Amino acid sequence: MNGSRTLATAARVLRQLRHDPRTIALMLLVPILMITLLRYVFDGSPGTFDSIGASLLGIFPLITMFLVTSIATLRERTSGTLERLLAMPLGKSDLIAGYALAFGALAVVQSALATAAALWVLGLDVTGSPWLLLLVALLDALLGTALGLFVSAFAASEFQAVQFMPAVIFPQLLLCGLFTPRDTMQPALEAVSDVLPMSYAVDGMNEVLRHTDMTAAFLRDVLVVAACALLVLTLGAATLRRRTA
Repeated sequence: MNGSRTLATAARVLRQLRHDPRTIALMLLVPILMITLLRYVFDGSPGTFDSIGASLLGIFPLITMFLVTSIATLRERTSGTLERLLAMPLGKSDLIAGYALAFGALAVVQSALATAAALWVLGLDVTGSPWLLLLVALLDALLGTALGLFVSAFAASEFQAVQFMPAVIFPQLLLCGLFTPRDTMQPALEAVSDVLPMSYAVDGMNEVLRHTDMTAAFLRDVLVVAACALLVLTLGAATLRRRTA
């Protein structure tokens, strides 16, 4: 991997995104709007917001980064930009790391804004450190970025990229323990949930919600989410290939 080439790729992606204010608004504002909507849905039951707000603080950035990254990367694939880049002395790892770095920088801003709004504007009550909450939210956003980069290889249009959301995101959303504890699910579904990264993202958020200090379970959860993001990025690099008309 060449550091200068990776940084040049990331800078190019960020320059393109700078000229797309709607995409920037989607990434930065939608998670805040969704968590705000949730707060006032449970206006008469603040305890309910506290119990699920932390989990959704990680899930919303994952979903928005998945959508934005998959569509933006697919646009580069179908326009021939990626093929032209691969014809240059630019390695696959440089390219995928550049994209991950660019979207990851936006994920940092997105996670920081959403976490700050939830804690200090909407009054989300957590026992642990806000920095740990931000760490999990950031890793979730990076995981969404990695998943978006990966699935873009299997879509032929932006509409198809969106169609991957029910296949990739919705099952994780249903099985992650947000709606019911995972150990009360049917055993086969519980076993499936044990290998889905969103389950560990939710568990990590719940650890921050309940414990004042960093626990061994929290460390396990964040390491699993980080490892999954790295694995998916590696798989995404493997999907980069030259396409001829």
